[in-house]
Amino acid sequence: MIDLRLSRILVALVLLLAPASAFAVNPDEMLKDPALEHRAREISSQLRCMVCQNQSIDDSNAELARDLRVLVRQKLTEGDSDRQVIDYVVSRYGEFVLLNPRFSEKTLILWAMPFGLLVVGILALVVFIRSRPTRRPGDALTAEEKARIDEILGR
Repeated sequence: MIDLRLSRILVALVLLLAPASAFAVNPDEMLKDPALEHRAREISSQLRCMVCQNQSIDDSNAELARDLRVLVRQKLTEGDSDRQVIDYVVSRYGEFVLLNPRFSEKTLILWAMPFGLLVVGILALVVFIRSRPTRRPGDALTAEEKARIDEILGR
């Protein structure tokens, strides 16, 4: 009895916590050819929704995302390759539409920045460590100073 209730609770949690993005693509948008639909899904998972910013058009419910999904499917049914479809969308919306930007002259700074920051951080650490004043060992106390300390401490 407990196992049945526990399994029902787990199933309910999975259904509640499942991403709703699977419902972003409307049935009327889907292609009848499963291979083309799979290609369309692959392409649309790489394209950014210009309204939602950090969602792919495959996950977004925005009207613009829907229009882009339809455009991708239209281009695929016309016989375009995956690369041609992506290039077409990029030519209309710019590189920003790609969730993973391509490596090019324009994006060189974007790709090089993490490595550059790492090098700058390491250099800053080396400069900081080298510029720290070195500690010199304290001079030993004279007999008079030791006697004074013993007097203060009551020894």
